[in-house]
Amino acid sequence: MKSDTMPNTAKPPLSGIRVLEFAGLGPAPYAGMLLADLGADVLRIERPGEAELFPVQNAPVLRGRRTLNRDLKDKTAVDLCLAIIEKADVLIEGFRPGVMERLGLGPDVALARNPRLIYGRMTGWGQDGPLARTAGHDLTFLALTGALEAIGPADGPPVPPLNLVGDMGGGGAFLVIGVLAALLERQNSGLGQVVDAAILDGVASQLAIVLGLWNGGLWERPRGHNLLDGAAPFYRTYRCSDGKFIAVAALEPKFYAELIDRLGLDPAQYLPRQYDRSQWPRLHREFAAIFAAKPRDEWASLLEGSDACAVPVLDFAEAARHPHNRARSTFIEDGGGLQPSPAPRFSRSTPSLSSHSQSDGEDALKDWGVAPGGSTSSP
Repeated sequence: MKSDTMPNTAKPPLSGIRVLEFAGLGPAPYAGMLLADLGADVLRIERPGEAELFPVQNAPVLRGRRTLNRDLKDKTAVDLCLAIIEKADVLIEGFRPGVMERLGLGPDVALARNPRLIYGRMTGWGQDGPLARTAGHDLTFLALTGALEAIGPADGPPVPPLNLVGDMGGGGAFLVIGVLAALLERQNSGLGQVVDAAILDGVASQLAIVLGLWNGGLWERPRGHNLLDGAAPFYRTYRCSDGKFIAVAALEPKFYAELIDRLGLDPAQYLPRQYDRSQWPRLHREFAAIFAAKPRDEWASLLEGSDACAVPVLDFAEAARHPHNRARSTFIEDGGGLQPSPAPRFSRSTPSLSSHSQSDGEDALKDWGVAPGGSTSSP
């Protein structure tokens, strides 16, 4: 995690920033994890007996917080939360629109108590619009942007890309972008504001390059017949003799030329055919036969580390052992399980790896200058 050119002696980049997180599912907890990884002091409010969709001990997405268990239907708990809000820089919540208002913790009330508060709202559909108050999950939000229809093989249904594109990318990461931007703006205005982060909007934003191709007539074919969706023989995966896969992404001609050279093929025959779409089915069949002749790791030994842009498709355990990931500590073992390291990397203010488990939030009240009953004092 350290730079080769500068010692990492500074505090994490968000040191001194206090975040109040109301427990939820998926993207909002991921945003809380990212903020905690970056050094923010995150206090998480959980409701007693709250059902979890994925009950897992020491879940990485919940690391780095101090946690309070409070029933938000109890007025004393709401009063405590309002007192905490007075001391917070950021609030993040992931309920349906209107829930926080009904609890007495909506943005109007919160910003009246703390005009400098950044109030981050994480939803699937957004705070307004015909679907705003309806239920949904990652897959439904992807479906309505056009992204889901574009993902998957030509001869099969659309494929869910785990929950990476929607919940994590379009949701949690975009909420953090909004929160950080609002914190920067506050330095000029002195005022907080509401950040309306919707998975729908974040996924649409991530489609910028693909929509550019579509606008230019370069993505006009059905799913599985376009440049980046598996149709191009130089941008797809291939099954090897052991049933494992190699990923090939030799888009640029110079990288494709390297691939052809590494495969021992005739450049005069193969290079001119790269972007000839009429040749793609034939090239795919030829490449498939070539890769099927050797096991994955033999191909990895031949191709990985070159500009052929080809690497083995790894499972999670293999990914954790890969030399490049080990060199960068991309994954860490914490609490008995595999976790991602904080990202991105910084030359000075490096996030700490020492406090990733959840801990009791009662001590956070003292640190923040909040009495257990809800009154506040100077921290």
